[in-house]
Amino acid sequence: MKQDFRRSMGWLHTWAGVVLGSILFAIFWMGTLSVFDSEIDLWMKPTTRLPPATSTLPLESFRPSLNKAISAKAAFWNVTLPNNRDAVIHTHYGTRQKTISADIDPVTGHELPDAGTLGATEFIFPFHYTLNLGLMNVGEWLVGVATMAMLALCVTGVIIHRKIFVDFFTFRPRAKPRRMLLDLHNVTGVLGLPFHIILAFSGLVILGGTYFPTAVNAVYPNARAYFFDSNGLSFLSVKHGKPGAPVASLDEAAKHARALWGGEQPHLVLVTNPGMTTSRIAFFRGNENQVVIDRDVIAFEGSTGKFLSRSPRLNPVMRVQRFLSGVHLIEFHHWVLRWIYFLLGLGSCVLIGTGFLFWLEARRKRQGEQVGFRLVEGIAAGSITGIILATLAFFVANRLLPLGTHVFGLERASLEVCVFYSVWLGACVHGLVWPQRVWIIQCAAIGFLALSAAVLNWITTGDHLLCTLSHSYLWPVGGMDAVLLAGATLALLMVVILARRSRKKALLTRTPVVETV
Repeated sequence: MKQDFRRSMGWLHTWAGVVLGSILFAIFWMGTLSVFDSEIDLWMKPTTRLPPATSTLPLESFRPSLNKAISAKAAFWNVTLPNNRDAVIHTHYGTRQKTISADIDPVTGHELPDAGTLGATEFIFPFHYTLNLGLMNVGEWLVGVATMAMLALCVTGVIIHRKIFVDFFTFRPRAKPRRMLLDLHNVTGVLGLPFHIILAFSGLVILGGTYFPTAVNAVYPNARAYFFDSNGLSFLSVKHGKPGAPVASLDEAAKHARALWGGEQPHLVLVTNPGMTTSRIAFFRGNENQVVIDRDVIAFEGSTGKFLSRSPRLNPVMRVQRFLSGVHLIEFHHWVLRWIYFLLGLGSCVLIGTGFLFWLEARRKRQGEQVGFRLVEGIAAGSITGIILATLAFFVANRLLPLGTHVFGLERASLEVCVFYSVWLGACVHGLVWPQRVWIIQCAAIGFLALSAAVLNWITTGDHLLCTLSHSYLWPVGGMDAVLLAGATLALLMVVILARRSRKKALLTRTPVVETV
């Protein structure tokens, strides 16, 4: 650490970004995509591209699925009803071995063909807060450390920039690469500063039970009680019970729940311990019209349908927690805000990426041949362009792999994930082995894969950007294609810019030959 306070903050800002920047980029990249996870799911699951139903099916029409859960001795069964972001009905039930999911046509009630993919809600969304490392919650702890580093980066960034408001209005795209990168880093940092702080802090609050167990234990007898209270699941504190009990009419219980809500429809119906004497039927209200995640859960005894409980009014502390959760997860339906979140999330990725690139440009002449510099450059390529390449390869694999594909014992969904990690690893190795033109090559690959994904969607499904003009319910598919095409255009533009700068640099560094007599 330096003796001068500002220089000390600069040292902390630099090395916190270099050490944890890769994890932060992955978190913000996947978190940004998760803003439109339902829309990405629609693109990745063509069988679910259905027009919204004009009326809802009776809950009793899902009784066959519930009976399957009872036969499998499932711990729970639930059905998610349609909303204005997802027109399909989803059923799930979980056994000790796995969770069984099904997509239901909201008009006919028939089960749709298995899409054979995890999609965004089951792969991209959990990745942004677990890194898909579940052993001993290692992923969540890494995300927590990186999030704390993000808060430190925000504070130290404000301290080391004396002219922070001037930096916001200063961007010189024609300047030298080092100056241009610093300008872009400053602009995205200042513009998204409130967003970065709020998202980082609220993420820590959501996973507070993992990071701060002492605080939870000071208020609740155990972590289970905190989980129940924070999610409105206090009715689950029951014993396993005895088998052989029927499940009461779901429609009758739903009628009672709607009356208590003043006519509002449930978003989720949950049956715990189905077929047991201690089963429960719970109805969860949606949060489409409010920021605070208040499920207002209404529970009934499963075997008799007798009213059991309703979630109590949130206390001030829990209401703050639910508000921060709502700000972070944006379950409310407001398309303008959702696009703002998406653009600010991309800005966060630009902030982290330009920080990496500025660090490299500032040291390239002095340390370009050192092992540490080469290692950071390879990691930077893998964590910036590499994860973007991997995500696009994930989408392309989704359009190329036929339904029902099995290779080496792996199902289609697992193969898509394997493609993602293989391409990501390959990008990292490419950055380590051949760093000279890694940015040009990987940007070109990004442009090619993004364009390929949009074209393959058109070829394999017949849906394309213009389909939204005649079928409004396909706008998420058209929007996905539009973003892919915009990304391809931007990536190919970057290839041209980087190639020109590379040629210009080569001309400037070429040693002239002088003839002597």
